[in-house]
Amino acid sequence: MILHFQNARLIDPEALSDEPGSLTVEDGVIVALDDDAPEGARVIDCDGRCLAPGIVDWGVKIGEPGERHRESMRSAALAAAAGGVTTIVTRPDTLPPIDTPESLEFVTRRAAGQLVRIRHQAALTRGRDGREMVEMGFLRDVGALAFTDGVRVVENTKLLSRCMTYARDLGALIVGHPQDPGLSRGAAATSGKFASLYGLPSVTPLAERMGLERDLALVEATGVCWHADQITTADSLVVLDRARAAGLDVTAGTSIHHLTLNEFDVGDYRTFFRLTPPLRSEDDRMAMVEAVAEGRIDVIGSFHTPQDEEAKRLPFEVAAPGAVGLETLLPAAMRLYHQGGVGLAQLWRAMSLNPARRLGLDAGRLAVGAPADLVLFDPDAPFILDRFALQSKSKNTPFDGTRMEGRVLGTWVGGARVFGNG
Repeated sequence: MILHFQNARLIDPEALSDEPGSLTVEDGVIVALDDDAPEGARVIDCDGRCLAPGIVDWGVKIGEPGERHRESMRSAALAAAAGGVTTIVTRPDTLPPIDTPESLEFVTRRAAGQLVRIRHQAALTRGRDGREMVEMGFLRDVGALAFTDGVRVVENTKLLSRCMTYARDLGALIVGHPQDPGLSRGAAATSGKFASLYGLPSVTPLAERMGLERDLALVEATGVCWHADQITTADSLVVLDRARAAGLDVTAGTSIHHLTLNEFDVGDYRTFFRLTPPLRSEDDRMAMVEAVAEGRIDVIGSFHTPQDEEAKRLPFEVAAPGAVGLETLLPAAMRLYHQGGVGLAQLWRAMSLNPARRLGLDAGRLAVGAPADLVLFDPDAPFILDRFALQSKSKNTPFDGTRMEGRVLGTWVGGARVFGNG
């Protein structure tokens, strides 16, 4: 089938452009831009709405194996399609973790045939316990895109150095979670007047900078390719800039929640706002938004972390951290656009092009020859979010009942429509 999208507002993160145009797809690949509709093509009138590359969401947790009651491959794929996410890159913090070639092959088989593309990261250490390195070479051979222990920091510096050296020789990417575990363990909020007033166990923002300083010192010593999963404080940006100026191969991401929410959103101890790292000050949030606009933060992700009701209906400090985000990533990002801080092309550079490039995926582009993984959306369409209408099995979103703007009208993966009607 030949598809021709006409009267579209094309969001091109590679050219950083946002202009009217058209696009033609044949056999799942973009074959032309700004041409007339070929004979026999199915014409889709976008009516001036935005057409962009599908989102590449790096850092999604799916509950297979071990926690299917929280999220399955199928429910995650449905949520992704509804949110304009065409590629999911999963975390390995499953039960048991994805730390062997056999466990990686299992989740790869489970992901096959889903509505969207699902790729996987593998654990950095066995059991994610920071004691023994995984078989990186074998895991790379069966498809691991990167290696990470998620929010568990490898405290054994000698072991982490060896992991980095081995990864460098393989040409593998390591994803770190910059935190000093001694300071951050058990924390539920960022230290300051608000945490003290509410009596919440807190952590100083310095913990992130200290963890980042240590990891980047090892990156400098080993020469490994390294990515920080979540940078959330202004002080960390200074450290990151210094590492890049020194020529280190480092990139950094942040979560959409840390770009759109701050510590005061916790309000009356609402556990849907219990995240890791905890929500930061408004000054830090604004610094992150500015860093995204300037390209100092490379990647924006949802860090989709499904939790069941029982895990969230607890006192704030002991409730399970995390929020779902596959379906709310795009409308939450529209907050940044409507506030004038970040343009649509800049947002899609961080949500699609940059993660695809860093992970070596052929995605995130509106170019001839690129896969036709596309999202059609209206950035201005308002709605009230009802968490029970989400496709995810778990409903733990901080945006429940919130007025949002930005509706996904259609999602295509390889030219096949996986969400939307007509």
